[in-house]
Amino acid sequence: MNPILPIVLFLSLLFSVGGVQGEELTIEITRGVADSASPIAVVPFGTQMPVTEDMAGIIAGDLKRSGRFEVPSPQSYPQRPSELSQVNFSDWRSVQVDHLVVGQIRPGPGGDDTVQFQLANIFDGKPLLERSYNVHPQQLRRLAHVISDLIYQTLTGEPGAFDSRIAYVTANRGPGGTDYALMVADSDGYNPQVVLRSREPLMSPAWSPDGNRLAYVSFEGRHMQIVVQDIYSGARSVVASFPGINGAPAWSPNGQRLAFALSRDGNPEIYVYNLTGGGLLRVTNNSAIDTEPAWTPDGNNILFTSDRGGSPQIYEVSAAGGQPRRLTFEGDYNARPSVSSDGRYMAMVQRRGGVFYIAVQDLQNGQVRLLSEGGLDESPSFAPNGRMVIYATSEGRGRGVLAAVSVDGRVRQRLQLRSSDVREPAWSPLGR
Repeated sequence: MNPILPIVLFLSLLFSVGGVQGEELTIEITRGVADSASPIAVVPFGTQMPVTEDMAGIIAGDLKRSGRFEVPSPQSYPQRPSELSQVNFSDWRSVQVDHLVVGQIRPGPGGDDTVQFQLANIFDGKPLLERSYNVHPQQLRRLAHVISDLIYQTLTGEPGAFDSRIAYVTANRGPGGTDYALMVADSDGYNPQVVLRSREPLMSPAWSPDGNRLAYVSFEGRHMQIVVQDIYSGARSVVASFPGINGAPAWSPNGQRLAFALSRDGNPEIYVYNLTGGGLLRVTNNSAIDTEPAWTPDGNNILFTSDRGGSPQIYEVSAAGGQPRRLTFEGDYNARPSVSSDGRYMAMVQRRGGVFYIAVQDLQNGQVRLLSEGGLDESPSFAPNGRMVIYATSEGRGRGVLAAVSVDGRVRQRLQLRSSDVREPAWSPLGR
């Protein structure tokens, strides 16, 4: 079997016995923090009113999952201050943390909650960050992710990716057949929302740059088609429904074009469709199988998988068409490219010794690093800040789960549902 065929041949591998739709993804950190992780204390936020979310717990969880921070248990904290004026910094130095986060929640105007937080350096007590927000109580969890991003960027100089979402596909097999669902959840697995349910397979979700739409492959009516759907209104439009393969949609960085694979003229080729004015441009022209396009951040080029050299490898071609150039040379199989937001790295599926791994290649020097432990690893997708890669894998009896790994391989996590198969992950842009 040639795994670069993006359609029917994959389906038997994607799903097995499932469970309940809409449950939250559980995240388990399977490999801990980076060697240079910075210790930080996140004190439970003070409040005199009932609140719907443990904001300090959400922030601490975000920072720990990044692998860049260690967060001691609140049981070790010498105080429970809610603002910096209450902090005895000499007591906190014994906890061996570098930074401290404090905050409070109180009633705000019009039924909102007012949330204030401060970030300080333990050694000199100076505030590094102070913010105040008025939000609806139902927005407290998202605000906690926003605060996590601010803390992360202040202390690392890089954008955070906590206020983002992941899309994925679940499958539940029952007596009457398999039920599929396209899901969207927060980056920590909470707030799962059903975008679409179907009795036919759903594949290859891809986020629009504004985070408002998903393109995906649907087999509704037992016919393969590419659909774009607004995740808020539910409005759907079919953008490709040609005879044969319509697969692997990928948004251009400006959101005005979609690249995908079509076999309308014979074997699968890469095409670009203009969403604003219509029009379909054939980008590749070869007797091989060309599929799985991914745009470069500047929108000028497209990476794709092709077996034109005798085995699946990754190539780059101008988005206007032209002569492709080969990017991968290590190993006899490299496929499913995903490019980091800064254009520096490419994540991909690489086969070594018959085992499929997630690997990352530095596009500047060509160096390749294996990130995953190997198995049936597939569908890599970069976090919007380029620090992590999420992908699909399997465990025990072939049940599908998601996993995430840092680009240096030092931090690993597993995201799974209690009983459902979950596959085809796609990480949203920053700020959703």
